[in-house]
Amino acid sequence: MTKPLRIGLLGCGNFAHRHAQNLQQLAGEVEMVAFCNRTIGKAQAFARQYGRGKPAVFSDHHQMFAQVPLDAVVISLPPYAHSDEVQIAAGLGIHVFIEKPIALHSEDGWRMVEAAEKAGIVTQVGFMYRFGEAVERLKVMLEDGTAGPVGLMSARYFCNSLHAPWWRDREKSGGQLVEQVIHLVDLMRYLLGEPVAVYSRQENIFHQDVPGYTVEDVSATIYSFPAGALGVIYATNGAIPNRWVNDYRVVAQKIMAEFSNANNATLTFTAGPERPPLVIASERNVHLAEMQDFVRAIRHGGETRAPLREGAKSLDMALAATRSATERREVQLV
Repeated sequence: MTKPLRIGLLGCGNFAHRHAQNLQQLAGEVEMVAFCNRTIGKAQAFARQYGRGKPAVFSDHHQMFAQVPLDAVVISLPPYAHSDEVQIAAGLGIHVFIEKPIALHSEDGWRMVEAAEKAGIVTQVGFMYRFGEAVERLKVMLEDGTAGPVGLMSARYFCNSLHAPWWRDREKSGGQLVEQVIHLVDLMRYLLGEPVAVYSRQENIFHQDVPGYTVEDVSATIYSFPAGALGVIYATNGAIPNRWVNDYRVVAQKIMAEFSNANNATLTFTAGPERPPLVIASERNVHLAEMQDFVRAIRHGGETRAPLREGAKSLDMALAATRSATERREVQLV
């Protein structure tokens, strides 16, 4: 019988609970053996909740890597808190699952990629929208020609929350587009390919009187793609409180796809013989799916759906939009 993969969790904040809960569903495949958080009380709480107090706890990831033999690590740190954890893990042959964005600066992201690829470890970035059932179906249609070439994709991200203090600080989060809306940036790359230019406007309209709030709360971004396709992402942190909306539409030559989320979409056929729309309705746990993909790649080889290199490319795409907004001009990406 194959031994469970020994997993360490680095970062025990709110979002890490979701990964720990999904790892519990993979009992027999994985075992959580260590928790690390700068505030050790949070690591201890995770150990009690998810390991009956048995896993080791740390406040310093260097100690965790040095003292506990691990097969893989799940990293759920705020963007500003990343340091050398990926490089250390890679040097020890430890596989890495890491939440987005993988860094605040392009150079740091690509250093992670270099270390991971040199070591040959399996990596996965938490771009869970790639695992939505409706996204999967459209991806196949785009690749096999059923949908025809894409002309336009529009996506929106609407919320209204003060979030954590670090999130409001551009120096620590990178801004709403880099820290939050990067999910839609990555999905656009996944479906349309690599953009060639970007123009973005990002403003703080609603939170000018909130101390420490230096990120944008409205933005509109246009990406251009090689064959002329356009991608539009618009976002705000000034919409309806306690509601989180992210939806998107893809207009291809033969199909119009309207997504309410990554799992649910209506695909209307706009060319050829008349046929009823294809409705895709799913409740797939996309976070569990991305973790299963990570474990599969470790066990059986092959690449994950969102390896670290993809995280670096989508980070660059988001950072280019912020640069465009700062410089008030279109930025070329090739």
